[in-house]
Amino acid sequence: MDVQQLKNNWIYSLLLFAVLSAIMALNTSEFFYKSGSAGVGIVILIILNFRKTKQPNDTWMIIGAFLFSIAGDWFMSNKLGDPMMFSKGIALFFIAHAGYLGFALLNGKIKWRFTLLILMAYLVFFFLLLYPSIDDKVLMYAALVYLLISCLTFGASFGINGDTGFKWTYVFGIFLIVFSDTIIALTEFLGYTKLDFMILPTYYLAHISITFSLIRRENLQENNMEIT
Repeated sequence: MDVQQLKNNWIYSLLLFAVLSAIMALNTSEFFYKSGSAGVGIVILIILNFRKTKQPNDTWMIIGAFLFSIAGDWFMSNKLGDPMMFSKGIALFFIAHAGYLGFALLNGKIKWRFTLLILMAYLVFFFLLLYPSIDDKVLMYAALVYLLISCLTFGASFGINGDTGFKWTYVFGIFLIVFSDTIIALTEFLGYTKLDFMILPTYYLAHISITFSLIRRENLQENNMEIT
């Protein structure tokens, strides 16, 4: 690895701050640390944007997604059994998913067969298990709409074009968000708590994985420009 590559790749080391924040979040109740994985991701992506002469507009969708994720997490952390706080949190996470979806569509297209399979599976999950357990109509509709965009986002991530490392770390990040949300649904609506310990680690790792994918893409682009 030459000096120029080291210069481009140093930014990977900033992910250590996201990891440390996640570890602290798992051992404390401080919201500052809970927002750290997304917050560090925002800082990294802003650095990536402003160190380039041509700023990629799609990166701002991920920055926005991380910001709305932090806001949604605040509502979830302070809901205290209030269905409206939970619904507001879902709405903010919905906007975050719109950012993830928009980024994927700007870099590829939805894999419809895969998306429909995932969607059918989650609709069965929703109507057979979740729907009978949700008494609040606002919360029920919020959960259903959120489920729909989650499936679309996951399907779109599989359609991303480009370097395999960039694509599959992004897919992995979206998968972790969907997985974490599924466990939350089992906990909140069905009272199944045996998988609770996986909610936060997968959520934080999702932000780290998505940030890693964008660092990889930008560094590959810069290295290719320097070679040419």
